Amino acid sequence: MNAYLEIIRPGNAVMGVIAVVLMAIIGENYNFPLILGGIAVFLAMGGGNVINDYFDHKIDAINKPNRPIPSGRISLKNAKLYAYLLFLLSIIMGFVISYLVNSLIPGIIVIISSLLMYYYAYTLKKIAIIGNMSISLLTGLCFIFGGFIIGLETMTTNIIIISLYLGSFAFIMTMAREITKDMEDIEGDKAEKARTFPILYGMKKSSYLAGFLMILASILSPILYFNGIFSIYYILILFFAIITFFYGAYTILKDQTIKNAKKASKLVKIGMMIAFISFAIGSF
Repeated sequence: MNAYLEIIRPGNAVMGVIAVVLMAIIGENYNFPLILGGIAVFLAMGGGNVINDYFDHKIDAINKPNRPIPSGRISLKNAKLYAYLLFLLSIIMGFVISYLVNSLIPGIIVIISSLLMYYYAYTLKKIAIIGNMSISLLTGLCFIFGGFIIGLETMTTNIIIISLYLGSFAFIMTMAREITKDMEDIEGDKAEKARTFPILYGMKKSSYLAGFLMILASILSPILYFNGIFSIYYILILFFAIITFFYGAYTILKDQTIKNAKKASKLVKIGMMIAFISFAIGSF
């Protein structure tokens, strides 16, 4: 794979785009501003991934030596310029959307998200909980961004309210995965003197927090059905996500090794994807 494509981690960036696409499905709106919204999210998240690799090149040399920067395929200077270019393009796209929907809100959301991604990579990720909350907020903002584009364009508030619900659940699910990822990366983070939750409070307490968040997301998620936001199809698909989250919680609570943290992290990611599918199916 081309190093400049690999470093933006298309899989992660596409997760954000999926959130916007889900809002399009739920809102039954596939107009041009929302298409631009998906592109803006992809560019911004790509920029965030690149700048994260830029600041994390020493940690990645331990944890992920085959990444483009530690492997020498992309220089530090070029990585930084690439990240700035992606952020700039996403912000321009955000204000084009603002012009189309006659509101500054989409452009402001893109600016805030880009700044948050930069400062997360620069310093926030090394601060226990604060860094995890930053990434989780960014995931939730993808839904809210899509909801605002549709709501502003169609002059309806219901889709914005729905996006706030979905953003909140995305926040909780992402927090669970972030904690397990910190457990997975503890050795490299220690070498970089980061102050993540597992480093400060240990792997056992981290497993309690991650497990609690997985269970919390599972218990609260049916609210979207009982509030009349989604149909019964949502519950039918969501059942598999809940099973996955509970198994992830069981896995991490049973064994707090780095190997098992990787397994739990993958389970949370799978559970999130199933939950996203349930959002789409449940809108019918």
